[in-house]
Formats: sequence, structure tokens, C-alpha cells
Amino acid sequence: MGVIWSIFDRLSFSVSSQRFTCPLGSHCHYRRPLMPRFAANLSLLFNELPYLDRFQAAADAGFTAVEVLFPYDIAATETRRALLANGLELVLINAPLPNYTGGTPGYAAVPGGKARFQSDIRRVLRYADVLRPGLIHIMSGYADGAAAMDSFVRNLQWAADFAPQQVFTIEPLNPISQPGYFLNDYDLAAEVLSRVDRPNVGLQYDSFHAHMIHGDALAVWARFHPKVIHAQIGAAPDRSEPGRGPTDFATLFAAMDDAGYTGWVSAEYTPSITRTAATLAWMQL
Repeated sequence: MGVIWSIFDRLSFSVSSQRFTCPLGSHCHYRRPLMPRFAANLSLLFNELPYLDRFQAAADAGFTAVEVLFPYDIAATETRRALLANGLELVLINAPLPNYTGGTPGYAAVPGGKARFQSDIRRVLRYADVLRPGLIHIMSGYADGAAAMDSFVRNLQWAADFAPQQVFTIEPLNPISQPGYFLNDYDLAAEVLSRVDRPNVGLQYDSFHAHMIHGDALAVWARFHPKVIHAQIGAAPDRSEPGRGPTDFATLFAAMDDAGYTGWVSAEYTPSITRTAATLAWMQL
């Protein structure tokens, strides 16, 4: 560039979407832009294929990691084989297990469910021993009030202490998509994390839910990113692929880079067309 900076110790700036760094007394040097590490949510993406075929489709599309919301209706060994055969890392699964008798998913905040929660988390961890997910998302379920907060905090503390080697997340879900869900606000999630106070429990950010709850996914990221250990992306208001809707995903990805975020960014959206591979242009933003 031929420009010498004599005022600032170090100045970083962008020109034509490229990033530069200039130490004191030296010429500016081009530094290639960073890029989030993208993972595919196989519960939603590549749904045009049978479950076990989605792993190869994700690898063929350039993903090196995946998440599966509820992998419990197939033998863990089969999912593990599909991961290994395609060189994929499993980023995240959800817990507790779904209630196949007609109950709603998640109940960690529902008062009176302590014994069931602990039993089901033990079962989840047996799956995790085989699947080796980096993260387990503990769903709060549908409840409200002080008793629900106390139940959620105590259950999270128990899980964190019972499996200190496992990292857990909590995620706010918006009240339009999930009416009555306890964890429905990022401020509430921050309060829960403060009360839980465990090093292996962190915040799961989702651009779709963030926009639907607070009206601005970028502002939510800017405010809460220090607590985020996992991120998911989808466009509001229909949870379709990034590039649709009001969120500027190129700016969001740049904000993630600027924040020093090194976790996975999982594509958790419902493709607007049948062929998932045709909805992946956002990976080049």
C-alpha cells in the first residue's frame, strides 16, 4: 500500500471488503479475511435424502461438521459410522430426549421433573459416549415463573457437575415459533448463565430466533457474543437460508470474525427449495 501510519500503534481497517493491518512504522499488509467455521444441521438440511445419506451430502457440499437435533431414534453406532465415513465432526445434539408419547420437547425448567431429567441426561450421555458431540443443548421446555427458573438453574448445575467433561448450551427460542417456551429472551439466558455459574455451560446464539425475539440479530450478537459458545444461522421470518430476510449475513460473519469467535456456525434453516445444495450460496459471503 505504501502508507505509513505514525499515530496509532496498530490500525485495522477494511477496503473493498478486504481486511488490512498496519503496525506502527511499517507499510500496510493485506491480511486475508477470516471466515466462520460452518456446520450443517442434518435435521433440517439435506432433508430430501434419507438420514444416513445426508452425511455424505454434507461432506460433498464442503462441510466438515454437522449437528443432529435428536439422533435418538437410530442406533448411535450407525450415526457414528456415517460421521467417520465422511470425515465429519459432530458439533451438537439436543437434550433431554423427546417424549415419544406426545409430550413437548424439553422440560429442564418444568418444576417437578428433577428425577426424570437426571435419568434422561444419563441416557443422553450414553449416546454421547458413542457420538462424541462437542456440545449438548439442554432445552428448557414450556413453563414460566420463579419456580421454572429455579428448576432450570438447578438442573443445569446438576448436568454440568455430573458430566464436567461435557459442554452444554442453552438457547433462547422465540415466542412466535415456540409459544410458552421458558427461555424466550437473551437477557433471561444471560441471567440463567449467571445463576448457573458453571464453566461448561454457555450460550447458543441463533440469528433467526435473535431477530424474532429482539428485532435485530446483529445487535443481539454485538451485545451477547462474549457468552456465545455456539452459533446457528437462518433467515427471519421464515427460517429459510441466509441471504433472504432482513439480516445482513455478510456483516454478521464479519462481526463474528471481529469478535474473535472461533466456534462453529451451524446452518439450521429450512431450505426454500427442495434441493439443499442449491441454497448454499451464503457460504461464499
